[in-house]
Amino acid sequence: MARCGPGWRGLVATVVLVLVAGAPLLAADVPSSRRQIDLSFAPLVRETGPAVVNIYAIAEQQERRSISPLFDDPFFRRFFGDIFPGRPQRRSRQSLGSGVILDPAGLVVTNHHVIANADRIKVVLADRREFAATLLLSDERTDLAVLQVDAGGTVLPHLAMRDSDTVEVGDLVLAIGNPFGVGQTVTSGIVSALARTAVGITDYSFFIQTDASINPGNSGGALIATDGRLIGINTAIFSGRGGGSVGIGFAVPSNMVRTVLEAARSGGLVRPWVGFSGQTVTVDMAGSLGFDRPQGVIVNNVYPGSAADDAGLRIGDVVLEVDGVAVPDLDALRYRLATQSIGQRATLRVWRNGRERRLTVRLEAPPGRPAPDVTRLGGRTPFSGSTVANLSPALALEEGFDDMERGVIVLEVARNSPANRLGLRRGDIVLLVNENRIERVADLEAVTGRRQEGWTISIRRDGKVLSSEIPG
Repeated sequence: MARCGPGWRGLVATVVLVLVAGAPLLAADVPSSRRQIDLSFAPLVRETGPAVVNIYAIAEQQERRSISPLFDDPFFRRFFGDIFPGRPQRRSRQSLGSGVILDPAGLVVTNHHVIANADRIKVVLADRREFAATLLLSDERTDLAVLQVDAGGTVLPHLAMRDSDTVEVGDLVLAIGNPFGVGQTVTSGIVSALARTAVGITDYSFFIQTDASINPGNSGGALIATDGRLIGINTAIFSGRGGGSVGIGFAVPSNMVRTVLEAARSGGLVRPWVGFSGQTVTVDMAGSLGFDRPQGVIVNNVYPGSAADDAGLRIGDVVLEVDGVAVPDLDALRYRLATQSIGQRATLRVWRNGRERRLTVRLEAPPGRPAPDVTRLGGRTPFSGSTVANLSPALALEEGFDDMERGVIVLEVARNSPANRLGLRRGDIVLLVNENRIERVADLEAVTGRRQEGWTISIRRDGKVLSSEIPG
């Protein structure tokens, strides 16, 4: 475990002289040596730097190259077309990023976007040792990925993680990575903001903001506190018009990193599902709710039979806290729930009708009921050529749909099919066919399996109900 020794703690002790009415007020002992005056991050970097690695992601692409450059000439192609396509050639494209070893057995955390679409991944340590890496888990929603390297039984340098909820604005931090591919680089700064949610980088927007310089190639690198522990994985920067760092960088908090790392160890990432949706309380809403300022998330939908439903959560409730931690907006609420484990229970502080209540909800995996029953529809019907399924919370999250929706959903529409000509799209939910309510795939099959004089169809798309009449 890479931790800083007492020598570093001695170095960060500084002398503070405060002038009061023109006279110095001594707030600490006068330094007695040059060593006590000097402030250096060198001991901290020596301890933590070896655990920060370079990530090389190699993607193999197949390209066709003409037998002769003559065949690439536009004049030649105008008359002869592509009758001499040439031989296929494989070409490697390589991207560079950073990563952090968080387990002596060789578990490395980096960003999803660093290794996305890679065919081969190579990890290079600070001492220039190289290892092939196996991708264990890659999660686009948090922009995190976990790699495994085999060091042949050698214990690798690694970092311990700190509870990111203990970080405060103003804390000194170091960012370690490989910007622009120039080699391992260390920059220092402070935590300039916490719980940044209006960033739009990932689905779980809840970031530590720092002014420590972060540049391209730093992605996946470490954000280190002065105690030598990891508090975040550097993920993105806010760039000015000319590009590059302008002193605003964002890191995924270590509490989210820990969740993804544990999922990689256990063999898969399944996030807790509570079963309600809501929206951030705005300034306009706050007054009508009896608040003196905007706070919390107002519930606008509760899934029947879900943990939220069983706990007694209702539409119109305002969730103010999760386990004693305030949730000022929807992104903060989603983060707080996502960093907990399935099987645990969470306590929600809720505002309802002018009174506070506390509700305990169990954190469970998204249910896969009803069974998907994925079906490709055929025959002489407007739905011919569409693939439909029964929608469950598990399927909705897997396919990127709203997990509060229920019913029969369109997963795919074949080109030039009757369903395509009807205008069906992926994500449409079939509500009614000839006044028959469609709740399961079997209902739709039953209706379309009978000869009809004509068709009256209603679907829901993006929250709107669309209806169409088709002659038989």
